Amino acid sequence: MPCEEVLKVVFPFLDGTDLAACMAVCKQWRHVARDDYIWKCVCAKRWPSVCKRPSPPTATYYKLYRTFYKRQHQRTLLPPRLSLNDLEFFIDIWTDDKLIFSEVVPGPILRNGFKIPPTEYKMTLPVEPRFDFPWSQTVSVSVLVGRNDSNKVARIVNKSPFDYIDRTASRALAFDYLDFSPYYPFISGIRAWISLLFREHGNDGIIDVFGIEMDFCDAANSEEEVLWLLDMLDWK
Repeated sequence: MPCEEVLKVVFPFLDGTDLAACMAVCKQWRHVARDDYIWKCVCAKRWPSVCKRPSPPTATYYKLYRTFYKRQHQRTLLPPRLSLNDLEFFIDIWTDDKLIFSEVVPGPILRNGFKIPPTEYKMTLPVEPRFDFPWSQTVSVSVLVGRNDSNKVARIVNKSPFDYIDRTASRALAFDYLDFSPYYPFISGIRAWISLLFREHGNDGIIDVFGIEMDFCDAANSEEEVLWLLDMLDWK
């Protein structure tokens, strides 16, 4: 059996990613793989109903697949309307009812943070002077964010306790669900995470906090994504 006939038998059994890879092998493979019948077979595995009509709903089945089977991370965001230069963060931390940390932090300070190669986008704040507290106390945090361009404020975290302490990673974590503007009624369930980075004082039950970390890794993993997320909050 000629090579081209073999390819026409094999290619319909491939998924779209593998078929696209085959198109890059050589001109012959590309020519065979561009046959729209083969792409109809690929589309039939994902959207069987589109193959029930005599012609594809787009110009070709190949175009249909290319249009709607793009990975999310390949999308390019428009430039955000906010800048970290426009923002300042109001961070307050309590043990029980005693205030132990209270700072107004400009956005660019959180952007710079610690010089650690990131695996996820996290905004970090070195704590100077440091503060400490015993394991036995309940610790909670509130974070508001203010806009210098409009004098509006939004809530990020509302007196949330540090319920989870990961002694292996030397961090305590708290979270809260973000409040979004009524203009975005279908967005919900996105969390802001606040972490205390600490060292332990031997075996005396005291932790020494040297940093604060904030991230939105449920939904945002770059500065641009974080700024879009903050822009959608319920600003008052």
